[in-house]
Amino acid sequence: QVQLVESGGGLVQSGGSLRLSCAVSGLSFRSYALAWFRQAPGKEREFVASITWGGDTTNYAGSVKGRFIISRDNAKNTVYLQMNTLKPEDTAVYYCSAGPWATRVHQEYNYWGQGTQVTVSS
Repeated sequence: QVQLVESGGGLVQSGGSLRLSCAVSGLSFRSYALAWFRQAPGKEREFVASITWGGDTTNYAGSVKGRFIISRDNAKNTVYLQMNTLKPEDTAVYYCSAGPWATRVHQEYNYWGQGTQVTVSS
């Protein structure tokens, strides 16, 4: 069975950094594009970043570009999200996802983790 397990969330002060990890099992990791989405209370789930199966192409939401970095380790079946210069508006539950294509559309991803809470205090 497919499992995506996020870790690394927590409480951090504005300007701080966090690194999220997502361990993936039960699928052919190297064949899937991966992405991070987030959802704040009362808001729609929004795209954060994506990476192609080979790791050669990444895409970011405008609100995080230049601050967040997505990467993957195909040997460890893990995707990461390095988050720097965090702002209170980054507060949300962060989800990793896997799908056939690296898109910004959450409906196009087949598999999802349970989410990890990130809270940025001002």
